[in-house]
Amino acid sequence: MRKFGLIGYPLGHSFSKKYFTEKFLNSGIDDCIYENYQIDSIDKLLSLINTEKPDGLNVTIPFKSAVIRFLDRIDPEAAMIGAVNVIKIRREGERSILSGYNSDITGILDTLMPFSGLIPKSALVLGTGGGSRAVCHVLRKMGFGYSVVSRKPGEHYLSYNDLTGSLLHETGLIINTTPLGMYPDTGSKPPLDYDLLNGSQVMFDLVYNPEITAFLNEGRRRGCTVLTGLTMLYSQAERSWQIWNDPDL
Repeated sequence: MRKFGLIGYPLGHSFSKKYFTEKFLNSGIDDCIYENYQIDSIDKLLSLINTEKPDGLNVTIPFKSAVIRFLDRIDPEAAMIGAVNVIKIRREGERSILSGYNSDITGILDTLMPFSGLIPKSALVLGTGGGSRAVCHVLRKMGFGYSVVSRKPGEHYLSYNDLTGSLLHETGLIINTTPLGMYPDTGSKPPLDYDLLNGSQVMFDLVYNPEITAFLNEGRRRGCTVLTGLTMLYSQAERSWQIWNDPDL
């Protein structure tokens, strides 16, 4: 039996186990299982691998960057971003060889490409974590200019107070990469002045549970186009499956 799973903390928001369990059932894959491995410290990773002996893992918050120090190999794009959400595990005798990848890149691209030529090539990226770095990498590949917005002012970040009406009106795309709005804290949202939106923006939330977050609902109420995190979820999950099963990776 091949074993796969998700590591992170907490995991109450995750759809990954349901997704892969249904995929295995619908595809007649009866030699694979997928489990949630909720660990409160990344230092428990190697013990988990030695005990459970998974063939591959997905990685979610807050470990996408912290997991890198445990890897034997990292894909160049994941290294450039500084975030890993897929681990492929091979075994040489008693030793586990861990290779890291970032399937969020594929998920973000698949979500945004249909809008590439329809909106101004300017974006605001809310948040500074691993998801934010993956988004910024994709935006560069797509030719977007962007600014990163943080609650903590910094040399390379805008603050939410910097987001004036004129700036927002020039922006084609606003992406939430923070966990604000994720189940069970569904009422929270980035501290944007949503009344400054004029309906021309596309708003994308990496959070997928709930599907329509408080952030997206504020945009939808003002006429903005909203993109949920579900397309990204499904796309990055399928990319994970490809990575785990590609003998050349």
